[in-house]
Amino acid sequence: MNLPTKLTAAVAFALMVGSALPASAFPFKKKEATQDVRKLTPAQNTLVNKAIAREAVVLKTLRERSPIVETYIQNMRPDPVMGQTVDSDVHFLARVDFGKVIGQNGFTGGGLDKKKGGFRHSLGYITGLSKELHLSYNDAGFVRMIVIDSAGFDRQHYNFTYLRNDFLGTVPTVVFDVSPIKKAPGRFFGRIWVERNGGNIVRYDGDLAGAEKDNINEYFHFNSVRINVADGLWLPSASYIEETDPKSPSHSLKFKAINQIWGYSLKVPVKDSDQADLEIQGATDESQQNGDLSPLGAQRQWIQQAEDNVIDRLYSAGLIDAPSDFDKVLAQLANNILAYNQIPIDRPIRVRTLLTQPLESLAVGNTILLSKGLIDTTAVVTADGAQQMGNLNALLAFQVAHIVLGHHIDTKYAFSDRLLFPTESAFEKLPLHHTDIDDTEASKKAVELLSVKDLADGQQYFGLYLQQLQARAKGLKSLNDPQLGDSLIKTDGTFWMQALVSKSPKLNNTDLKQQAAVPLNSYLRNDPWTDQVIKINAAAEPLLSARDKLPFEITPVSVNLSYWKAPVDPNAAAPAAAAPTGTSTPPPAPQSQR
Repeated sequence: MNLPTKLTAAVAFALMVGSALPASAFPFKKKEATQDVRKLTPAQNTLVNKAIAREAVVLKTLRERSPIVETYIQNMRPDPVMGQTVDSDVHFLARVDFGKVIGQNGFTGGGLDKKKGGFRHSLGYITGLSKELHLSYNDAGFVRMIVIDSAGFDRQHYNFTYLRNDFLGTVPTVVFDVSPIKKAPGRFFGRIWVERNGGNIVRYDGDLAGAEKDNINEYFHFNSVRINVADGLWLPSASYIEETDPKSPSHSLKFKAINQIWGYSLKVPVKDSDQADLEIQGATDESQQNGDLSPLGAQRQWIQQAEDNVIDRLYSAGLIDAPSDFDKVLAQLANNILAYNQIPIDRPIRVRTLLTQPLESLAVGNTILLSKGLIDTTAVVTADGAQQMGNLNALLAFQVAHIVLGHHIDTKYAFSDRLLFPTESAFEKLPLHHTDIDDTEASKKAVELLSVKDLADGQQYFGLYLQQLQARAKGLKSLNDPQLGDSLIKTDGTFWMQALVSKSPKLNNTDLKQQAAVPLNSYLRNDPWTDQVIKINAAAEPLLSARDKLPFEITPVSVNLSYWKAPVDPNAAAPAAAAPTGTSTPPPAPQSQR
């Protein structure tokens, strides 16, 4: 008897015997049935009690904060080549006062206010960055997923079952399954990861119970992670939500979404009467150091004053990142474009990151802003880094061209009183995009800037990126709707940098050696407390099929958790950091574990 025959006979014998013997003959069946009701050990009980206490601290902290909450939703449909594609999308951005959202008796969200265009209660803090949100989902549910249960996460309302020990990054955790003792709307069903040392809940996934009378789910399945933002304090950072289409034979998604939160340390703006007396920290009086200014010098100084006012206001509103080493690398690339083209400039170009998802860029004086979504989706990893750098050079060249052509910021913002308005109105009050005429001129100049010998080879990559965006543009209207600055797309559906498309190879989604664009959140994450951007150290994954490409798509949240470290004393002696020196060195490519 050969081996396959022996195996077949063994399986048949097991099935025959199993049907003849009583269930009691198989002890593993009984063990499986009692596994979910086993009692917690004293140590596990202590950890659960500590987690409940720490969750109360998190809720108290959240009620004292008004961070930025960004929700981006993609409705999906099947695609014969890519498996699925985005059919439509919705983007929403708000500064949320959790003290008004999370009451002592639970979540107090009141649904979408169609007349005012936004959410009632604190969700009415619509910043003006997005159009009215016509959300067919339970709007309160998306923000509700930021906390586990604000109305009774305790032993009286929940059962806790030990599952296993686990590591999330370098953080040791104990995993528990959680279920409500009595079903009630908004109660949590799912799993929690409790940090073993301090008892903090650092991850949780599952669902929220809807009302029993409802015929549809009131909430959706989600996976949420928290970041250690200070000593012993873990706060919500991101939540991933998805639902499979029950009518799809291929199990394609009905929709997926992501909530991202930052700006926990944003301060409530002081009253207008107090702002005139603010002391400027770290400023140097140069009024008598450089002699008198020429008329042109005075004009440029006036433009810079408007630039500084706007950048400071956007930063205080939580829209752009705190200065970082990554921004310095981008600034080096932008100034290299000028150097390669032998263009002198009165002061160096600065670059900051706009922390939102929509694909946009803008120039505020000599400061270029690139959106996080734009940086992420162009971060295609190659062995030599040429594709990512070619994309970044193209993005920067468009705004460098605006600077060179003198398309400067409206100098009315040089007057400080122009910016004395509530933070939640900041973006509505600051139309910073260029005119179509200016964008047309800048696009021609940008192609000229990129045609020099040192940059010409990189044009093909951004042309390929634009082809991929064109293929998906119909379903990504919100992603291509700029909040502050310039879109990549004209009103006629073509691109401002359309000339680069002819310099790129033809898009082929089935070619696994070709990747034109990558998913959102592929390259950067931002610290929710300091608002600095941090490069994600993710290993490059091999593509096994066209379905692995996921261009411009939302993907599940994955964070390599670690414990907070106290900031290094700036006065302490430390080796000087090396400045970027290579004239053609891209930002560091992702290398290791995410």
